Parts: sequence; structure tokens; C-alpha cells
Amino acid sequence: MTPTFPDSLIPDHDAARLRTLHQFQIVNTTPEQIFDDYVAWAAQLFSVPIALISLVDADYVWFKALTGATGIPGLVRNESMCSAAILAGDGVVVSDYKPASCSLIKPDVAQAIGLKFYAGAALVAADEARLGMLAVIGKEERGFSAAEADLLTRLAALVSQTIELRHYYLRTDQLAEWEDAQHELTKALDENAALARYLSSRPEGIDLEDAEVAQPISRRLASVARVLTRRMAPPA
Repeated sequence: MTPTFPDSLIPDHDAARLRTLHQFQIVNTTPEQIFDDYVAWAAQLFSVPIALISLVDADYVWFKALTGATGIPGLVRNESMCSAAILAGDGVVVSDYKPASCSLIKPDVAQAIGLKFYAGAALVAADEARLGMLAVIGKEERGFSAAEADLLTRLAALVSQTIELRHYYLRTDQLAEWEDAQHELTKALDENAALARYLSSRPEGIDLEDAEVAQPISRRLASVARVLTRRMAPPA
């Protein structure tokens, strides 16, 4: 499966997109537990070795969170699949990566880590600006069902809302509230991770086409969403 990309890695609206990205003051910041928890959960849910949250800056793609690899703060923009993925209208899936999969980026890094599979869902701000991607990456070719694509999109939406919540608390000097929010969200995600570990330990693994698997995962996504909605709501 090879998505269709435009002719340029830099879209016409990139200046406006970058203004939105920089307003969140999250580019090139230190790791934060909640974002690490999101990528750990994503790797479990999709049974892949690598998952990441990327932020696509003018010349560099920063990894806010990364599991399955170490010592990589990010990649220059023309070497990162995420920088091309933000150009697409829908989620991006490359199930058999080859240099021809996306001629906009240099294939060196992908080949060096043995990347064969990439699935990403955009992190989208309230003004529709694409900040980056939540991506899951594998070293073997594999399919990606519609149910999996929907789950990745829902998870990316939670990450996007968490970025907005972070900005709200830091902009209003509520650092203690942000720490408290992270603890609450981490607790919810810990419960999700426990479920993912249980499901992945079964012989059949995590089959999202199975309602008995999909429904409890969906309920836990909803529980995280409720925390975010409650905390973003203006005080009564």
C-alpha cells in the first residue's frame, strides 16, 4: 500500500502551520511521562517494536516521545517519513517500505533501521494545522486493517488534545495542575497498558476485528478522552 504524496515536502501553508506548532511551545522539549506512555501503549496495541510522537518543524522533525529506539532526538526533515506523512489528507500506511514509497525523503535512515512498515495518524490542532504524527513502525511487512487505522486515529486525537491541555496549563502558569493531569492520564493509560499486555499474551493476539477485544479498548480510549475533556472545560 503506497499513499499518494504531493510534489513538494513543504506545503504552501507551512508558515501558518509552523506558527501554530510553535505556539504550543513543545518543540525540542524534554521528555514527559504522559507522551512516553502514549507511544508505549501504541507499540503494544499494534504489536510493533517502534512507536513515536513527532513534531515537524521547519528543518527538523523532533521526537517528543519514542519507544523501541534510543539516542535519536529526531531527524532532519527530508529524512523523516513523518514529514511527508503530514502532507496526506488521511492516515498514512506504507506496508512494504521501499525508496520509491516516497521520493520526497531520503531513504537512508529507513534502510538503516530496517523499516518495512510505517503507519501514522496526524496530530491536528484546533485550527486544523498538522503538528506532526503518531506513528507505529515495524521491521516486517504487514497489513493494516480499517479497524487498526481507526484506532490509531483515535489515539492520535488523544495525543493532540494532551498537547493542547499541556499548553493551556503552562500558558496559565498552572504547572502543578499539569503535573496532576499527567498523573491522572498516566493512571488511565496504565490500565490500558495492562489490558494490552493481557490481550497480546493470548495466542490470537490483539484482533481488533473481534468485538470482545475492540470494545474494552474503545472503552478505555473513551476514559482517557473524558479526563481530557473535563480538564479542558472552563471552570464553572
